[in-house]
Amino acid sequence: MSVAEFLHPDGWLGQSSGPRYVQLRRRLEEGIGSGLLPPGSSLPPEREIAEITDLSRVTVRKAIQELVKSGSVEQRQGSGSFVREQVERVEQSLSHLTSFTEDMQRRGLQTTSKWLERGIFLPSPEEVLTLGLAAGDSVARIHRLREADGHPMALERAALPLDILPNPLEVTTSLYEILEKSGHRPVRAVQKISAINLDPPEAELLGVAEGTAGLKIQRVSYLASGRVAELTRSIYRGDAYDFVAELRLSN
Repeated sequence: MSVAEFLHPDGWLGQSSGPRYVQLRRRLEEGIGSGLLPPGSSLPPEREIAEITDLSRVTVRKAIQELVKSGSVEQRQGSGSFVREQVERVEQSLSHLTSFTEDMQRRGLQTTSKWLERGIFLPSPEEVLTLGLAAGDSVARIHRLREADGHPMALERAALPLDILPNPLEVTTSLYEILEKSGHRPVRAVQKISAINLDPPEAELLGVAEGTAGLKIQRVSYLASGRVAELTRSIYRGDAYDFVAELRLSN
């Protein structure tokens, strides 16, 4: 079946099936899900879709914008709209303190990083307060794009006291692996998770459209002694992660 035949309104476009842009969005989602519109393929131009479906250009544009917001489609300036490659969703437990590398390795995924910042810096006021730094102290900071099997998954910015991470250049893959070797691996953490819409720089790095849903996570990690070892602020793709927590009834 051709895309034009698939989009012909007979059989799927009705008066009592909700707003017309929603019906068109669902039809396009069916085409993507069935493989008729595979990853990397282009959608027909808005004008052509409007002619096939007898819908207005405004309705067609709204349907496509919904697909862009959901991450199914990306728009390229001057080129049109294209089906995005879907990233397999990852479930991450909130009950265990593990690194990104460990999480991905358990799923059989190869991890890589693109470094955005790595070195020793003057701390921000938040880092001074959270890490308990003294006046004049510096901070080790690493900021990177985390990838799994070549797919961008998260932006991660970590800050640690220099006596815990003296040389941030030693971190090439897993931060926690380096900390474990020196006896400074955190044993517990407190995380705060917030829903956000990705800003243009974040969206570009993560390979999604501006305004796409994401998850902002701030984690403060502690050593067995109770000392704060790490302040990490991460941004995860909303279409790639599900965070899962087990809850028990208190006695």
